[in-house]
Amino acid sequence: MFNKIIRRLKAILLECDNMVLKCVGHIPFHHVRRFFYRIQGMKIGKGSTLHMGAVFYDACKISIGQDSIIGENAVLDGRDKLIIGDHVDIASEVMIYNAEHDINDENFKAVTSPVEIGDYVFIGPRAIILPGVKIGKGAVVGAGAVVTRDVGEFEIVGGVPAKVIGERKLKNPTYRLGRAAWFR
Repeated sequence: MFNKIIRRLKAILLECDNMVLKCVGHIPFHHVRRFFYRIQGMKIGKGSTLHMGAVFYDACKISIGQDSIIGENAVLDGRDKLIIGDHVDIASEVMIYNAEHDINDENFKAVTSPVEIGDYVFIGPRAIILPGVKIGKGAVVGAGAVVTRDVGEFEIVGGVPAKVIGERKLKNPTYRLGRAAWFR
């Protein structure tokens, strides 16, 4: 009984944190948003930008590298570890989940698994990354793809479920992503 009460109180606190972060996501200055996200425990590298409307679950388990961009209305799940590398471009409305329900469990139990995204990865608009996936350095995930398993370095994947459709020719990327507009 006592454990159930503690679990419920923790869930309520997490829901409150998520609500605050959702409100922060609509502040029109990325420097201010980044400040509040860091207060909540999110690790954000130098020069990284998080656009308006992004949604975060349990921000303290999310780590974003340097010079990375998180697009408008993206969803980043921190209920397990989420690591995003340097110079990563995550487009608008991308959803990255690391928690899901076990559909074969009689209680429909939630299960989690970490997600890792390597350096110089590009994830196209409205792509979905599912729990336990590792995306290798320089990989490209096409718009609308649903990634259910690991993506190798410099692979280009697309479709539902995502399959390899090509390979990136640039094998030694050194580019830096552009700076964020003031009110994004």
